[in-house]
Amino acid sequence: MLFTELLKMAWRSLAANKLRTFLTMLGVIIGVTSVIALVSVGMGVKKNVVDSISRLGSNMLIVMPGSFNRGGPRGAAGSITTLTYDDAEAIRDKIKNIAHVSPTVSGSYQVVYGHENWNTSVTGVVPEYVDIQSLTLKSGLFFGAHDVDVRNRVAVIGSTVATNLFESVNPVGKKIRIGNAPYTIIGVLESKGQSTGGQDQDDVILIPLTTAQERLVGITYVRSINVQVTDSDKMDEVQANIEKLLRQRHHIRKGAEDDFNVRNLTSLMETMTSTTTMITLLLGAIAGISLIVGGVGIMNITLASVTERTREIGIRKAIGATYNSIMLQFLIESTMISIIGGIIGIGIGVVAAQMISKFGNFTTVISGLSIAASFGFALFVGIFFGMLPARKAARLDPIDALRYE
Repeated sequence: MLFTELLKMAWRSLAANKLRTFLTMLGVIIGVTSVIALVSVGMGVKKNVVDSISRLGSNMLIVMPGSFNRGGPRGAAGSITTLTYDDAEAIRDKIKNIAHVSPTVSGSYQVVYGHENWNTSVTGVVPEYVDIQSLTLKSGLFFGAHDVDVRNRVAVIGSTVATNLFESVNPVGKKIRIGNAPYTIIGVLESKGQSTGGQDQDDVILIPLTTAQERLVGITYVRSINVQVTDSDKMDEVQANIEKLLRQRHHIRKGAEDDFNVRNLTSLMETMTSTTTMITLLLGAIAGISLIVGGVGIMNITLASVTERTREIGIRKAIGATYNSIMLQFLIESTMISIIGGIIGIGIGVVAAQMISKFGNFTTVISGLSIAASFGFALFVGIFFGMLPARKAARLDPIDALRYE
């Protein structure tokens, strides 16, 4: 019964000064809105990074050539040509816990169909590339081992290439020119969208590896070797075995630098996830500062309210109000400001996150945890910063309070 009466008194006190109450509440509203909006942006960045790396394939290792370092300035990574198709075959045949292996060769070429042309990335792969990259076909089919063996001029194209060369026409069965040679399109890939770096993953043409090596690029080496491991727990073991095998095959002496490097995408994902999590927490902490500022505003206004109502407090204490009831009354007022401001802030924050996603061309992820955390922090701020004014009111001497003008 006492609590209900105190709740009504707190509501009447806040309603009697609507503008002052709203301005005090504004700090909490802005704080909660900022936390939800900025954390949703941070989590959107995290989701984009994870999705982008996941599109490269799960449990992935990528073997790349090393850099040229024989006197003078050091070359860029991949500047030497040390990896071969036989290396990929050796990795597949001699190392355990490997699901798929696909060497790759790639380059940028002008592709022509009729009067249309398009510059795109042409990548030579083997059939296992489909499983490694988790590719799906929109129409047609992927080339097989026979096409690789006989160096067939067949191609599977991404949706961006299909749109720019063929518009609404079905590309399957049509012939295009790559490097002045005709290639028959046998399949079209489902769209995979953009990578985290903004690269269009559908702007690609896949052809048999041997066709790319011998008929298009004219090389005997490969640019990279993609390896999919059967179990994520075996990633480090497989990586170490690949490094050992390639050192043996390339006749690298003990203590000498490798002429290749192995990139572990699982480790990369863990590192990027950890980094984006820290960014998200930092954004949330920055936004949380505005909640603290809002709490200071609550304390200032509550102190002013205590001063204004000194005689009222004296009368209440004179007729028997206890220390706890006076303190609870002012704590309820400050907490009520935080609760109402928090609820309004949640609504605005969710809408703001959706607007950023819709009009800012930016992925946002609205988390229930961020909503709960921001509301809980707002509630804590209301109680914490309301404690000092409430204690001041409760400790007033009734005689001095009644004499206050």
